[in-house]
Amino acid sequence: MNVISIQSQVAFGHVGNSAAVFPMQMHGIDVVAVPTTLLSNRPGYPTIRGRVLDAQLVADLLLGIEERGAVDAATMILSGYLGSADNAKVVADFVARAKAKNPALLYCCDPVLGDRDRGLFVHADIPPLVRDLLCPLADIVTPNHFEFEWLSGAKAARIDQLLKAARAFMARGTVVITSAELADTPEGEIESLAVERANAWRVRTPKLPISPNGTGDLFAALLVAARVRGSGTPDALSHAASAIFAVLERTAARGTEEMRIVESAEQLVHPERKFECIAITP
Repeated sequence: MNVISIQSQVAFGHVGNSAAVFPMQMHGIDVVAVPTTLLSNRPGYPTIRGRVLDAQLVADLLLGIEERGAVDAATMILSGYLGSADNAKVVADFVARAKAKNPALLYCCDPVLGDRDRGLFVHADIPPLVRDLLCPLADIVTPNHFEFEWLSGAKAARIDQLLKAARAFMARGTVVITSAELADTPEGEIESLAVERANAWRVRTPKLPISPNGTGDLFAALLVAARVRGSGTPDALSHAASAIFAVLERTAARGTEEMRIVESAEQLVHPERKFECIAITP
């Protein structure tokens, strides 16, 4: 079980590959991690060092892992924060090439573009490329609620609006929408929803009073890990929601800015509290 994970990397903290690789490894998955940025830490601290990697370097790294047989051995590609429009083009080219070479290969696009608190937090030329180049290649897309509305160009405040927009946006595969708060979401809870052409599911967890960076990166990694290990969409959604809740619950108890991923290692695979999916009827 191999996953090629293409996203940011930080020396300190847990975002991008620095949040995604360890959880997938805990599930017995061999991860080929390709960075799009090399930074000392995530934005939000008083200082930040490092830089977005040049597109030619990212392309070189992807070519190098392809030459080592990573594409042939992989079950899934996961992409996250890209850092630049040129990197988005490089990743799109690699995914298209990889899927042509290995038709069984699946692609999960985590469109790291923004959130409801900050709006879009990437360069303005990146979101259209994610929508127009990467999402059409994807078998799974994992936007948060804000990103989903931007990508689909539709307001999704009610479940019927969300289902219609998701199916119009992605004619095949699976759209997984995280951090959703809909009209019928109970107060004090937050939802993740998975929508396919014929089926849809939702899972609710308590809303904790914290909002650390990297939660979307961790969620996508947990979802991918479950899918790679053979789970169907509802079981994978349930597992990702349950495991990330365990991490966030521990993080809230510790009162730290960074997620407590490593000390939650066992919970990443076997969360104590299981949140079951509910099938959504048309």
